[in-house]
Parts: sequence; C-alpha cells; structure tokens
Amino acid sequence: MSQIEKLIARMRARPPEADFDDVRRLLEAFGWTLDRIRGSHCHFVKTGEPPLTIPKHGGQKVKRTYVVLICQRLGLDD
Repeated sequence: MSQIEKLIARMRARPPEADFDDVRRLLEAFGWTLDRIRGSHCHFVKTGEPPLTIPKHGGQKVKRTYVVLICQRLGLDD
C-alpha cells in the first residue's frame, strides 16, 4: 500500500483532527495547489474547480468538518 493510499484511508476514517501537512499532501496529490495563506486560512486552487479554503486550528490541525469536506470534494467516498 502506497503512502497516498494510507493517507486516503486515514482521511476516510474521519479523524477528529488531521495534521495540516497530511491534508496538504493529499490535496496536492489530487492536483490542488496552495495559492495563499492569510492568517490561519489556507486557500487551495485547481483549474476548473471552485477554490477550497481550509482553516488551521491550533496552528497545524484541521478539524473533522473540513476533512469531511475534502473527502467529498476529492470523491473519496465513492
């Protein structure tokens, strides 16, 4: 099992919090790029898709609500 597959499995499990680095790695694997960071909000963009804004909680954590949103946007629940 590759690292990306393990990361996908972890995100599909809907953890209460996820590391921002893992979220970033997952989004970049699906073609998203980090456009800018304003305070605690990170803006990801991908051609043909609406932008995705992910706030970091406590500096480096992403809450479950946004993990669910990311899974939906990436189609990981299919």
